[in-house]
Amino acid sequence: MKKVAALSVFFPAYNEEKNIKSTILQAVKVLNQIAKIWEILVINDGSTDKTAEIVKKLSKKDKRVKLLNHKKNRGYGAALKTGLFKSRYPLICYTDSDGQFNIEEIKKFLPQIKFYDLVIGYREKRTDKLFRRILANILRGANLILFGLHFQDIDCGFKLFKKEVVDKIGKLETESAITETEFVLRAKRMGFKIAQVGVGHNSRLLGEQTGGKFKIIFKAGLEAFKLRLLLLREAEMEQKRKTLFLIALMVLAAFLRLYSLEELMTSL
Repeated sequence: MKKVAALSVFFPAYNEEKNIKSTILQAVKVLNQIAKIWEILVINDGSTDKTAEIVKKLSKKDKRVKLLNHKKNRGYGAALKTGLFKSRYPLICYTDSDGQFNIEEIKKFLPQIKFYDLVIGYREKRTDKLFRRILANILRGANLILFGLHFQDIDCGFKLFKKEVVDKIGKLETESAITETEFVLRAKRMGFKIAQVGVGHNSRLLGEQTGGKFKIIFKAGLEAFKLRLLLLREAEMEQKRKTLFLIALMVLAAFLRLYSLEELMTSL
């Protein structure tokens, strides 16, 4: 496989002391195979265990491994946003730090990124508990109803995309589990081409999974409705801008036409 010029990979992490070292070392191995220049960012989202300490030790051995800290736990969406806007290279990938996905499967994404701007992974066979699978189906239905999105697994934490997608989208308004949805939705609305690729999925073996907690689910649901209202306001403002531009264009055309009316009448 021909190596890409430069690639950023980031891992949102919260209390992943049991997983983060193996996740990083596996990523280093794969990145050496597929990229000429690369960096790994670990977004430590206010962990209270030894996650930051472990990453610091690995960073001393390899400066391409970098630690970015949130002083307090702000949630997955906040860690995602930090990774998106701190990644430097033309291609960006992120995946979970708990070993649910095999970073080796990024090799399936790379051929697609030649023709698409954003490549979304979807879990071919989810190994989550029943409750998490039910939540995923609810989210899929909500995305269809609220935003018209038909993607198979939009909250799959394995994506590859071009940095220009992040640069053009700019600020993201949400900061929760719905942030992934906002990112993909805004990319789609801006006309970026999106592909989907099936990936394997492994159940978490070590550490605690927090995505199914009621507080997190409630915040994501609340932000989903807020995002829907925000998008409606944005669409309304865009329509007003188009209307004002059309009026201004008509006024200018009328002025230019009437400005030479006397000369035209004389000529006639």
